[in-house]
Amino acid sequence: MIYTTDSGNHPSGVSVGVIMMDARVPYPPGSPNNAETFPFPVTYECINEANYDSLIYVPRFDELLDRFIEAGQRLVSRGVKAVVGSCGFMVLFQRELSEALPVPVFSSSLLQIPLIAQTISPARKIGIVTFSGDSLSENHMGIATGNLPIDCVVHGLENRPAFRSAVHEESGILDFDAVESDVVAEALDMQERNPDIGSILLECTDLPPYAAAVAQATSLPVYDVNSLIFWAYSAIKPRTYGHHAASPSR
Repeated sequence: MIYTTDSGNHPSGVSVGVIMMDARVPYPPGSPNNAETFPFPVTYECINEANYDSLIYVPRFDELLDRFIEAGQRLVSRGVKAVVGSCGFMVLFQRELSEALPVPVFSSSLLQIPLIAQTISPARKIGIVTFSGDSLSENHMGIATGNLPIDCVVHGLENRPAFRSAVHEESGILDFDAVESDVVAEALDMQERNPDIGSILLECTDLPPYAAAVAQATSLPVYDVNSLIFWAYSAIKPRTYGHHAASPSR
């Protein structure tokens, strides 16, 4: 078996790179910012200038764009085959990152909306649980959907006390059970108000640890950033199923 490389001084075997924002939030297993979440190696780049204010509340696209591209380039220089975002609001940078980087870019869980829409009846809606319902704009949704007219319902978690304390207020403490109760309660409220919801998408990347509880409570399919990351990984590292695989590189 022959191994080859096209550059030096980089690690091998890391296929997925994650761009992180700067947030003082604990990341339990299930969060994409916790490397134990994945059964494959991941590597990270944090953009210190990207925080709730600059990325979500009052997006400063022009100020952050170069930082995002540079972070993506650093990940690519380490050999990653896909770059993913650790905040759904990073969808703002999807086009520019995909143009600038030589690998596929999966900036946001919201990119799954068109695919989810194809899996349910046109009479049904996609229910989106987000970090902030007030901040998720038509611009975010338009980029994610390619401006397709997809019927979505958006519910934010900004007024749920445990989630607000741990995530919005960055208290540094996360009560897992209390946050899970908040997320499930919001999903159930959304479902009760909109009984025609056919699937749920968790926008916020702090929410995957609670996806199973939401699915159990609502009896609906639940998508999140991890479903996107696993899908991306299956494309860049297809299973061989015991058959002959191409010679490895790097």
